[in-house]
Amino acid sequence: MRAPFLLFCLCLLLSVVVVAQEPAPSMSPQAAITAAPAADQGPVPVPEPSEKALRYHHTGVAWWVFNNIWGWVIALLFLFTGFSARIRDWAQRLGRKWFFTVGFYFVIFSLISFLIDLPLSYYQGYVRQHAYGMSNQSLDKWFSDSVISLGVSLIVGFLLIWVPYLLLKKSPRRWWLYTGLLSIPLLLLMILVQPIWIDPLFNKFGPMKNKALETKILALAERAGIEGSRVFEVAKSEDTKALNAYVTGFANTKRIVLWDTTIAKLSEDELLFVMGHEMGHYVLGHVWKTIGFFALLIIVTLLAIHLTAGWLINKYQHRFGFNSLSDVASLPLIILLFSVYFFLVTPIALAYTRASEHESDRFGLEITRNNHAAATAFVKLQEENLGVPRPHILVKLWQASHPTLGERIDFCNAYRPWEEGAPMYYDHLFKQVK
Repeated sequence: MRAPFLLFCLCLLLSVVVVAQEPAPSMSPQAAITAAPAADQGPVPVPEPSEKALRYHHTGVAWWVFNNIWGWVIALLFLFTGFSARIRDWAQRLGRKWFFTVGFYFVIFSLISFLIDLPLSYYQGYVRQHAYGMSNQSLDKWFSDSVISLGVSLIVGFLLIWVPYLLLKKSPRRWWLYTGLLSIPLLLLMILVQPIWIDPLFNKFGPMKNKALETKILALAERAGIEGSRVFEVAKSEDTKALNAYVTGFANTKRIVLWDTTIAKLSEDELLFVMGHEMGHYVLGHVWKTIGFFALLIIVTLLAIHLTAGWLINKYQHRFGFNSLSDVASLPLIILLFSVYFFLVTPIALAYTRASEHESDRFGLEITRNNHAAATAFVKLQEENLGVPRPHILVKLWQASHPTLGERIDFCNAYRPWEEGAPMYYDHLFKQVK
C-alpha cells in the first residue's frame, strides 16, 4: 500500500530519459548550435540483452505483479478485519474535531502501511538493486531517504486528505468530479514546489562543473525557445548508477537538471541529444497536456469508485465497520478501488506517455540532427540500466511509459527528413540564434 495522497501524483507520469557526457573543448554558444553533426557512421544495431539484464527484467516483472496483488490484499485486510474502523476510532480520540480526526487517521494509516511495506521496500529498493550492481547507496542513505519520503507524505497528506472527504460529505453525488478537478491545481502546485523544496531533500543540487558543456546546453535551450533556465548537476551517484536528465518547473523555478551519472557516462553529443529530447517535453507542452489527460483519467476512475463503492459498503458494512464512503475509515476501500480501476486503464495511460516520448525523440533528433549519437545514447541506456530492448507486448502495455529501446534505436536510425528535403515537424519552433 502507498500513502493515498500519492494517487493524485499519477498525473505526474512525466518523462525521464537518461544521459551523460565526456568533457570536450570549449566552444562558443553559436558554434554549439550550428556545428554540423558528426559524420554518419551507419545504423546502430539494437544490442541483445545480457543474461544479467534478462534476469533483472524477468524478476522485475514478477515483483511488479506481486506488488499489485500485495497492495490489494493488504487493503482487503484493513477492510475485512475492521482494522481501518479501529484506526478511525483511535483518530477520533486523538483528534476530537473532524479535521484532526481525518488527519490523524491518515498519519496512523500511513505509518502502519510504511511498516508493513518496509521489508519489501528494503529488499526491492536496496538489496535487489545492489545485487544487480544498480545502486551505490549506503543502507543509512536508503533508510534516511525512506524516512524523509514518509515525512513529506505525512505532511502533505495531513494537509490535503480532508479535501476529498469534505467533498464526499457536502456533495455525495458529485464529489468524484470536484475531486478530479481539484487535482489539477494541486498538481500544478507540486510542479512549482517540488524542484525547489522537495528534490533537494534527497540529493545535493549544485551548479554544473563542466562550464563548456553548460554553455552548449544553454545554447541548445535558447535555440529551442527556452530562455532564463539554470543548469543543475545532481550528486546522484551516491544513490544509483542509473542515468537521468530532465527539464522541469516554470517561471522562476524553470531548470535543466542532469544527474552526475549522466554526465559521466554519455558522450557530449549523446548528452546534447538527450537534452534536446527533454527540452522537447517542455517546448511541446507535455507537462500541461499530461496533467490534463491524467486528470481526466482520475475523474473517470473516481466515477467508477462512486458507482461501485456504495454496493460494496452496503454488502459488507458490518465487516468494514463503516456505512458511508464519507467515513475516513473508507480510505483503504478508495485506495483499493482506485488501484484496481487505474490498473485497467493503465494501457491507455501508458500509450499516451509513449506517444509523448516519441514526439520528444523526434524533437531531439530535429534540433541536433545527430542520429548516430541519439541511437548510441539509447544503447548505453540499455546497457547501464539493464534494459531489454523488445519486451513482451503485455509488459509494454502495462509497464512501458516510453517506447521500447529497440523501437527508439530503430527510429533514430531511420528518421532523417532533413537529408531528403522533406518537411520537419518542429523546425518552425527553433529559433535562429545569431
